[in-house]
Formats: sequence, structure tokens, C-alpha cells
Amino acid sequence: MRIVGGRLRGKALATPADDRVRPTGDRVRESIFNRLAHNDFGIGFTLEDARVIDLFAGTGALGCEAISRGAKWCLFVDDDADSRGLQRENIEALKLTGVTKIWKRDATSLGPLQAGAGGPFTLAFLDAPYRKDLTERALTSLHDGAWLAPNALVMAETAGDEPPLAVDGFEAIDERNYGIARVTLLTLRA
Repeated sequence: MRIVGGRLRGKALATPADDRVRPTGDRVRESIFNRLAHNDFGIGFTLEDARVIDLFAGTGALGCEAISRGAKWCLFVDDDADSRGLQRENIEALKLTGVTKIWKRDATSLGPLQAGAGGPFTLAFLDAPYRKDLTERALTSLHDGAWLAPNALVMAETAGDEPPLAVDGFEAIDERNYGIARVTLLTLRA
């Protein structure tokens, strides 16, 4: 795996030796970021200077890619020690320590936005383990804890055979399938 665009393009990312973490592949990431860069989805979103939260961060590939492409800050959230180790390795290798933070948290139970988190966030990535009903719970946690800015954009990756996302407070504005994955873009409902 590598960073596919921006100032860090081509830089390698550390990945797990086994399949316990399912990173978003290079081609899917490239497609996601092309959509983010070329369409504001009618909500005033821009990737430039975005404040990003990467839930179920795994290797941290999505958050690192966002910073490579102009985001200002990224908070990586994961409750798995091995994943946080991969995030740390990638952050250090890419020299992103000053614009990132790693938190050990359950993404489905964030509580209220905390000082020092770097939010409220304008972009959220959710790439939870498939078929475990974690994505909806994490979206609710983001919403209820006021972690998102008013024009925030949320990218959620789920298995293509899971039901479409329907969470109070959010509106799906785009949905696409990439092989076994479904990527849904959502905004806060006004």
C-alpha cells in the first residue's frame, strides 16, 4: 500500500502481516479522494484545511491520505493496540507527528467532543469491520457527542451486501460499490 496522491504521493504505508485489518485499497482510496477533491456535494465541503477524524483507523491510510492532499489535522481513533502501532509507524515514516494524534477509544462510544481532540471535524472516515453493526453506532456517537462541524462530510465503508446506512441525523448523498465494498458519503441533516 502507498499514498496515492498529494505531496506524499508514492510513499509506502506499513500494513499488517495478516488479514486481521482490512485497509482500504489504493484504487478505492484514489476514487474516494478524487470524489472529495472535485465535488463539494452542495454543502460547502473542501478537503483543503479539513479537520479529519479517522474512526476504526487500522493502518491510518485514509487519514494520512487526507493530510497528503491538504487536510490540516487528523485524529486517528482505534481500540486495537496493533493497529495503533501501525498508525504510529506510518505517521512517523511520513513525518506527520505535528498534525496528527492517535487515541485509544471505542469509536461507537466517543462521548462528548473533548478538548485536545482537534474538532469539531469537517471530514470523518468510518471503515469498521464488516457485518458487525459498528458503523451506525459510530455515526450516532459522532452525532450525539457533537464531534462534527455543520458542513461535515462523512465517508463510511461497509460491505456491499449490508443494508444501506440509515442513521438519524445523517443524510446519504452518494453511494458507490467497489467490489465487495460499498462507500457511502453522508452529511449532517439540517
